[in-house]
Order: sequence, then structure tokens, then C-alpha cells
Amino acid sequence: MIPVARTAGAFEARVLAARLGSDGIVTQLRGGGVDGLYPVGHVEVLVSAEDLGTARELLLADDVESAFDDDALADVADPDGPAGPSPRARWIVLAVLVGLVLFAYVNTIGYQSPPERPEPPSGSEQGG
Repeated sequence: MIPVARTAGAFEARVLAARLGSDGIVTQLRGGGVDGLYPVGHVEVLVSAEDLGTARELLLADDVESAFDDDALADVADPDGPAGPSPRARWIVLAVLVGLVLFAYVNTIGYQSPPERPEPPSGSEQGG
């Protein structure tokens, strides 16, 4: 048996083994505690020498197809795309921020004590 792929965990290895098994390729998994209590670590997917070329082609084709599928899913998940938000949305955000700053400024001025006014002179001090 020859390693055809190395995965980060047992789950990925079992998925690859199932994919290869669906096309009639017999596989074996080794490493990473595949059958142990704690399945952690790298796992190798092994195939026979006769099936090595076919297995590599299948896995390569799956990788290429999944690359195109990821792009399609990204377009659905992000309808704005790389262009980002519209200019109108940017102006709305800017207007809200300016409004908040003005509101905070006016409130801080309103809470200040008024300036002291000099008392008006009393009647005896006035010259007449």
C-alpha cells in the first residue's frame, strides 16, 4: 500500500477513503489514532500500487471542482462582491456620524454653567 494523501484528521481521511471507495479503489488508513480513543493527528490514506494513478487523478479532479464550487458559494454569500457597499450607504454612515458628533458637542456646551454676570449697581451708588 502506498500513501496517496495525508490529512489533518481522521474525519477528512474517512471522507477521502469513501470517495475513493465509491470508484472501487480499496483504501487503508494509517496514523492519527484512526481507531483509537482519541482520533487526533495526521492520517495517511493508502491505496494499492495499481490504483495509485487513478486515485491521484480522482483526488485532483475533486480539488479542481471544489475550487470552482467555493467561488460560486462566495458569490452567493457576498452579494455585494468585491465592490463593497454603495456610495449612498457611505454617505448615510457619514451623515449619522456627523450627527452624533454634533449632538455630543451641543450636549457638552449645554451642561456648562452660564458665565457669571456682574450685579447691577444699587441705587445709592448711582450718581444722579
